[in-house]
Amino acid sequence: MQNDWFQLKWFSYDTLSKFEWENPLYLYLIPVIPILFLLRNWIRSSQTQKLNVAFVSGGVKSSWVTYLRFLPAAFLFLCTALVLVSLARPQKVNVKNDRSSEGIEIMLALDISSSMNSKDIPPFRLAVAKKVASNFIKGRFQDRIGMVVFAGEPYSLCPLTTDYEMLFEYIEDINSDLIRTSGTAIGNALGMCINRMREVKSKSKVAILLSDGDNTAGNLDPTTAAQLAKAYGVKVYTIAVGRGTNAAEAVDERTLREIAKVSDGQFFRATDANSLQAIFKQIDKIEKVEIKNNQYKEVQDFYHQYLRWAIVFLLLSLFLKSTFMGNILED
Repeated sequence: MQNDWFQLKWFSYDTLSKFEWENPLYLYLIPVIPILFLLRNWIRSSQTQKLNVAFVSGGVKSSWVTYLRFLPAAFLFLCTALVLVSLARPQKVNVKNDRSSEGIEIMLALDISSSMNSKDIPPFRLAVAKKVASNFIKGRFQDRIGMVVFAGEPYSLCPLTTDYEMLFEYIEDINSDLIRTSGTAIGNALGMCINRMREVKSKSKVAILLSDGDNTAGNLDPTTAAQLAKAYGVKVYTIAVGRGTNAAEAVDERTLREIAKVSDGQFFRATDANSLQAIFKQIDKIEKVEIKNNQYKEVQDFYHQYLRWAIVFLLLSLFLKSTFMGNILED
């Protein structure tokens, strides 16, 4: 942009209004310039003797020459004003925020067995769990999050990733038909989560297991899976979903409580959408890592453009006063 300094766009209101001024006080001196010029002319005129002789007007030529004699002063005024604009340091500042954190590893294990279609939590348990899980992911920053769904057997839906948009798409497509095997393989699902994180070197590794029933399938005992989680440094938060108002919608807390206890995690009970949302918010606060905000400013100066224009007007003023043009323009 240094090569287009001669363009008139630098004097447009649109350009000037977009600048940030490093030293704006210099701009307030610009209105003082005409006063100084008038004061100078008054001093000069009071010290100069004039003959009281009237000359016959030279017509149109005399008229425009009379106006032209003000050109040197006008150019000098513009030069001074532009020097003040340059001293005010017009700039464009681009502020960039660089957020960083070490991040943690989180595996979500979601029960999608047929019992998760119960409507004791409207519209039904699985729909609410999906929505709350998505909101939880939106609140994370630079955490790698993966997902396992399970019924009679577990299925790794998504590996650990920071691509949250991809995770949202996977969650949207979750339904009870993804796994045909009936039952609830809690132990195997937790084992798959541990397997995803056991080689990961991170200060914090978390598994969030959301289910509504007892372990009725799979070949890995939930307590054994919890012991493995503790051995690999994985903290397990278990959430029992459902009101359990009748036998068909019963919720078994015993297994989930035992998993949380053995793995040094916490057990939660969600009886409606609001309580489930509150539980995820609580987990979000517990497992929050420190986020460092580094702010950078990219500053681009534009005083060169106005300083070059000031030099041009100064040279024009000197040319009109120091050459034969000066004689033509004098009174």
